[in-house]
Amino acid sequence: MGLQRIYDKAFAGERISAEEALRLWRKAPLHELAEQADRLRAEKVADPTVVTWQIDRNVNTTNVCVSGCRFCNFHCKPHQVEKHFITPIEEYIRKTEEMFALGGDQLLLQGGMHPKLGIEYYEELFCALKEHFPTLRLNALGAPEVAHIAKISNISTQEVLERLRNAGLSSLPGAGAEILVERVRKIISPAKPSAEEWLRVMHEAHEMNIPTTATMMYGHIETIEERIEHLIRLRDLQADCPEGNYGFTAFIPWIFRSEGTQLEQMGYSTHFSPTEYLRLIAVARLVLNNIRNIQASWLTVGKQTAQIALHSGANDMGSIMIEENVVSSAGAHNRFDREGIQQAIREAGFTPRLRNQLYEYRE
Repeated sequence: MGLQRIYDKAFAGERISAEEALRLWRKAPLHELAEQADRLRAEKVADPTVVTWQIDRNVNTTNVCVSGCRFCNFHCKPHQVEKHFITPIEEYIRKTEEMFALGGDQLLLQGGMHPKLGIEYYEELFCALKEHFPTLRLNALGAPEVAHIAKISNISTQEVLERLRNAGLSSLPGAGAEILVERVRKIISPAKPSAEEWLRVMHEAHEMNIPTTATMMYGHIETIEERIEHLIRLRDLQADCPEGNYGFTAFIPWIFRSEGTQLEQMGYSTHFSPTEYLRLIAVARLVLNNIRNIQASWLTVGKQTAQIALHSGANDMGSIMIEENVVSSAGAHNRFDREGIQQAIREAGFTPRLRNQLYEYRE
């Protein structure tokens, strides 16, 4: 099949096969691929002259984790008592007040899979935060944490989602997807819930109309074929979302950062290629033709590459991230403030618009 026929399928809303996606990756000239992805972006978004951005704060609930991820420098194991922390409510309140003062509206709450923090802990935490800040949006945990909480609380993942939503959960981040292929997960995240569990929790969230995002961490041990399989699984899961429900509001890929990680000790180091990242963004836009928003990961790829990504299929620059500790601990040190991210968007030729987690414009 010729490349133009594959492009035509993407624009028609048809599902590109894995073989067709691989053909785009291996055969399509990058300038052509980016141009087609940019055209599809312009068709999918409300205003093609706009690039959105967000203000939120990533606060880590705990650093204790049993998943054993070999790409993570942030976590500590349960027996490393001297390194443990569980964030107290007073710190949440202080950090939330600072976030509101800077114009943010949302906490991104993530942390480790703590063996003793069950559903009651998170219910109490969410309720306390919403009591102090009724308008606060909680973009919290992720599918692996939901599966872990269900296991140690002896309840279903659906009940976990229902109870978290009743306690104040606004949306479910796409964290923990990494690469949705078991060969990869068994090496890089040996104790993390499986790809099937990640997909099942997200499907349950979609059926409950809890907004979610989808992520990918690439550039470690995975093959190109496994990257494509990851995209196909996300696309097909989105297709199963009940009509009218949020499903995946965005796709967010980022490059693996290896500094000081176990994977680096195993011989897998970061080899960042801007052209490879742009190819991933473009192919993702064409394969994920049922997910409206694609985010440029400036934190891991830098300003210039993120700006070019806005012309290769991406339409969002993500958050200025008032606080971020996990990816930074593995060597991602790029930073933006609110003025800087807007200037970067303007330099790329777009109008910046502040958004919320649902990609609705904010003033």
